[in-house]
Amino acid sequence: MRYVGMPVGMWLLFVRSFRRQLTAALGMDGATASRVTGDAKKRYKAIVAALPTFEKGDRFEMNILSCAMLCAFLKALPTEPTLEQVTTYYRDAMMIGPVRWFCRMGGRQKFTDRDVRGMRAAAALNAADRNPYSWNMEFLPYPDGSGYEARFSKCGICQLMREQGLFRYTPAMCRLDYDMSEVGGATDFVRRYTLASGGPYCDCGYKRKGMGT
Repeated sequence: MRYVGMPVGMWLLFVRSFRRQLTAALGMDGATASRVTGDAKKRYKAIVAALPTFEKGDRFEMNILSCAMLCAFLKALPTEPTLEQVTTYYRDAMMIGPVRWFCRMGGRQKFTDRDVRGMRAAAALNAADRNPYSWNMEFLPYPDGSGYEARFSKCGICQLMREQGLFRYTPAMCRLDYDMSEVGGATDFVRRYTLASGGPYCDCGYKRKGMGT
């Protein structure tokens, strides 16, 4: 993948928050945070360069780029953090104003015909059959009409985190699904399994607010 377009945009959008949380979440002093950020940029570019170009219509490119950013910063750290620290770090680095706006707009569109068409298209693409850094999913509407589940059998984040030797931190990324659903305001997020924790699949269930879990 070339370092143009979305890869550059992701770095520019999130670099300040990823750097800020080195201090706020990980307790790093300013000078060390600056050095880590400089090192992370070089690592991010290298990770991106090794990724294949995503197919047109693949909605998960942003997901793998956010994973690449987290990997780059984690590998640049002078000491190894705990999973709990990384969970807080990643959440607070990602949930900035533009992302919260995006979540709220997505909440307004949830369960519309357009939303359902997009989910069905993502399921039909099965992009991970050709790109190991993408996702394969099933779209499973709930029989009672309360929402739907996106069930993932292949996960690009798991693939990249394994390759980077950081798989133990994958649950920190999985946890963000709850935060994004909460900010969206339209759904209760429901999950039983994740591939990262050894489950048979990763289920992302979206139930309409007030219809129970």
